[in-house]
Amino acid sequence: MSQFIAHIALVVRDYDEAIAFYTKKLNFELIEDTVLSETKRWVLVAPKGSKECKLLLAKAVGDQVKAIGYQSGGRVFLFLHTNDFDRDYQHLLNQNIKIYREPSTEEYGKVCVFEDLYGNLWDLIEKKP
Repeated sequence: MSQFIAHIALVVRDYDEAIAFYTKKLNFELIEDTVLSETKRWVLVAPKGSKECKLLLAKAVGDQVKAIGYQSGGRVFLFLHTNDFDRDYQHLLNQNIKIYREPSTEEYGKVCVFEDLYGNLWDLIEKKP
């Protein structure tokens, strides 16, 4: 049997502001934006060239609003791997994305922690060869 994680739901305040952040600030691709009802859309974004896992941008309703930006209880939630840490780190700075923890070199590679537009924490990682 073969399995993989296809999507991770990310609770957002607004579809369009989330799409704008991920596609314009992080250079992700908008994979799909399908209207399901007057209030619900199926929105997938992913880093350019990503083959498997995508983010499903899910607009919060009701009590879900409390989870916006805090889905992992304040821990790093998502891990963005890159083949050029310096280029992508500079891009984060150029886009005025908040750096939560400055770059460091660890036994596994270069890493920094940044925040998305809602405060979710991400690792940007370039693994050692």
